[in-house]
Amino acid sequence: MDKKPTAPPTSPVMLVLRPLVVDIGIPLAVSYLLHSVLGLSQIVSLVLSSVLPVMRTVASLVSRRSVNRLAGLMLLVNTAGIGLSLVSGDARLAVAKDGALSSVVGIAMVWSAFAGQPMVSAGLKPLLTKGDPVRIAAWDRLSVGSARFRRAERGFTLAWGLSLVGECAARVVGAYTLPVSMMGWLSTVFLLGAFVVAFIAGAPFHNRIEKLVEAEAEAAVSGVAERLETEDPAPGDPVITVA
Repeated sequence: MDKKPTAPPTSPVMLVLRPLVVDIGIPLAVSYLLHSVLGLSQIVSLVLSSVLPVMRTVASLVSRRSVNRLAGLMLLVNTAGIGLSLVSGDARLAVAKDGALSSVVGIAMVWSAFAGQPMVSAGLKPLLTKGDPVRIAAWDRLSVGSARFRRAERGFTLAWGLSLVGECAARVVGAYTLPVSMMGWLSTVFLLGAFVVAFIAGAPFHNRIEKLVEAEAEAAVSGVAERLETEDPAPGDPVITVA
């Protein structure tokens, strides 16, 4: 008898990156492509890059009656970017203010971790549970009753938030200490580097979350199976088995 909850295998890398890529990475990439490569104004680029976050936020409200926090955050970031784009200044200020966008994301992640609602970890729940009611229930129990699980959630979100805040700091320092022409391409390197650092720093917390959910789900299924096996069915009652 197989007592383990089964779910289709998914790459751990994709489990971590998928919500970040869809809700944050793609909008940032679209904005960069439209502004830096195609030459559109930054305001137009930010407006067009908001299309996906708007769609994701509306879809979440309609289907789950809740806000997709990562997509909603990107709407806030783009709105802030539009406001900053209206601020006049020199070329170095223009480079520095671009870093404010990632800082908004990073600070929001850090705040959510200390507020007890880790933003990035919340994006992992549907990916790690894969729609399995047993895994979903296991996640919910752990989020309420396991201090170790909550620490892992907080650590995972902090790893991403602090990496993005660090990227912003590096961009601001570079804007006022390095040639502007160099920062044109180095800013992209900083952002990619922040993602690499965040992934490496967050991996141990992600693995801990996954193992805790699996262990809790397996324990729940084993408990149900043991209870059913020890019950003595009355004559004529159907026999219930757990696959």
